[in-house]
Amino acid sequence: MTLAAPGRAPGRVARHRGTLRFAGAVLLLWTVLRGISTVILVRLAHDHQDPSVYDDPGVGLYFQFATLWDGQWYERIATEGYPDDLPVGADGEVRQNPWAFYPTFPLLARGLMALTGWPFAVAGPVVATLLGYAAALVVAGLLRERVGAAGALAGVALLGAYPSSPTFQVAYTESLALLVLAAALWLLVRERWWAAGVVALLTGLARPVALPLGLVALVVVVARWRRRGSRPVSPREYAGMAAALVGCGLAGLVWPGIAWLRTGRADAYTSTMSAWRGGEDVQPFLPSIERAQWLWGDLLGLVVLAAGLGLLVLAVLGPWAAGLGLALRTWCLGYAFYLFAALDPWTSLYRYLMLLFPLFVVLAGAGWAPGTGRDTPRWLLVVRTVVLAGLMIGWQVWWGWYLFRFEPPSDYPP
Repeated sequence: MTLAAPGRAPGRVARHRGTLRFAGAVLLLWTVLRGISTVILVRLAHDHQDPSVYDDPGVGLYFQFATLWDGQWYERIATEGYPDDLPVGADGEVRQNPWAFYPTFPLLARGLMALTGWPFAVAGPVVATLLGYAAALVVAGLLRERVGAAGALAGVALLGAYPSSPTFQVAYTESLALLVLAAALWLLVRERWWAAGVVALLTGLARPVALPLGLVALVVVVARWRRRGSRPVSPREYAGMAAALVGCGLAGLVWPGIAWLRTGRADAYTSTMSAWRGGEDVQPFLPSIERAQWLWGDLLGLVVLAAGLGLLVLAVLGPWAAGLGLALRTWCLGYAFYLFAALDPWTSLYRYLMLLFPLFVVLAGAGWAPGTGRDTPRWLLVVRTVVLAGLMIGWQVWWGWYLFRFEPPSDYPP
């Protein structure tokens, strides 16, 4: 007969063991998927990459390849910091510069460089990879509480196989962004208001997601307030709810504010971001509409765009997504609307869409609300997940070949 540890109830011990087994499954699954991505990246680095981009014989090709594109900007920040003055061209317009890139990731890489003596080409991908493992665990824990362990594993599998998922292990901020976002959403779901406010504030130094995250916080806070009849809200909880909202609000201001203080220009951040648009001011919705029309024509482009948005709304609001709960459904709609309004959707769209990770659960068929009798059979969930993951890995090869492979002097960043 097995005895529980002193002071621990048998049920608690069983839950603890179940959590450890689940975490082990997540880590194993993520390792397999990162291994597949590593094979793809190594092949690209050795067989299909312009050799002129490799200039450090002391660092392996994989690590040099994993520090291309945005990684070169993060390396510059980690080794040189941010400039006190914005670079300006002969036309008086601000040129592309490091202030467009948020500081948490390069600072973490700089810390690892100081501890180990590694160059950024090694430290950057290592930091991203470790953060990716942490993000996978947090995403899995959040999804497990909503749709169960099987649904959570399916969601993590599709997230890890997604076409642009190799950026979880190169010198990009996708791992960090996913980690802090999933943590903030999990804390909001659990109504840990003070901690949610702190983590939300951290997103303001990692990725510009404060606006849609603030919408989630507002919706969750209002929903909690409406339940005050059955669950009274204490003054302390009111203060915590306010702290969560304030944290989300400040998250959108902290990095532009720091750029202003350092450079002396109130528009330091916005003018830097416009440099990536050829000096054009950010106009809500117009870049998305123009891109759709450029791809499919004036009329058909609008039809395709409207159909895509309609399918997204249907996917999120339908009963097949009810298990996600209010916070995650709000995030999916709010973040997608934010991308539509603020993004110039080109090749980077692949990476940005990864933060819609709850939709992978719906895609796998595991988003039904528990107890409705509509749960997907386990065997079908496994088959569907494996098939979709396989298709996504094939798409991942295409993404690496056409979008991540660097061919100077002209190319599109992923």
